[in-house]
Amino acid sequence: MLQGLTGFTIVTVLSIFIALMIIAVGRDIAAKGEDTPGKLAPYACGEDIPSEPLMVNVEGFFIYAVYFMIFDILAFVLATTIANRRMYSSPFSSPGHPCSRSSC
Repeated sequence: MLQGLTGFTIVTVLSIFIALMIIAVGRDIAAKGEDTPGKLAPYACGEDIPSEPLMVNVEGFFIYAVYFMIFDILAFVLATTIANRRMYSSPFSSPGHPCSRSSC
């Protein structure tokens, strides 16, 4: 009867069957709750939902966005200019380095 089936196929089908049986038994013995009006009502963290629209402080967000852009651009400029040794040769190079001379 099972001559054409491989071991992997038998194990897979048996595993799926056992999983479905566990789900069926779990549904039968699980506790059932009643749908009460309080349970069906919408809520936000246990508080009533406000009827007025939420006011967002856009100006405060704009200040943080501007600061982020300033520091982001500053970091990009510093990263790209420090990578080029000729641009800041004297403060970052040693006296024996060829780029520490003014001819570099």
